[in-house]
Amino acid sequence: MNQPSLPSEILQLPVSERVHLVEQIWDSIVEDETKFELTAAQKAELDRRLASHMEKPECGVSWDAIKAKLLGN
Repeated sequence: MNQPSLPSEILQLPVSERVHLVEQIWDSIVEDETKFELTAAQKAELDRRLASHMEKPECGVSWDAIKAKLLGN
């Protein structure tokens, strides 16, 4: 998949600041959830992942653990 390159200013930010930027972007999307709809394929994938988690919840990693690792905490 050919992805557009990010502006160099963003790539020069420390990882923790880029993660924060992604969180801000995601929050802005969620705020306007009426315009945000999942495709059938995305819904199916989320259902599959939820079923997998319900079957083996011990195999997952919490968001707090992932965020701490990304931020170097």
